[in-house]
Amino acid sequence: MNRKPQLIAYTVKNRERGKTAIWTKIGAAWSHSDKPGFSIELDAYPVDGRIVLVEPKAEDAAPLADEEPT
Repeated sequence: MNRKPQLIAYTVKNRERGKTAIWTKIGAAWSHSDKPGFSIELDAYPVDGRIVLVEPKAEDAAPLADEEPT
């Protein structure tokens, strides 16, 4: 995929009370151009099964390792 992703995929690991959760980038999602829906590419799978999709910030919009730059 050579477009910038619409969403970034993270796995979020909650820690003990009072500590910040750990967010790890694991992939991205691109909207389909011809119909509703998204294609998702993951570089890793979360152990607990939780994936959070968020809109990218400027620094998150960088291509994943195996993507071609636009």
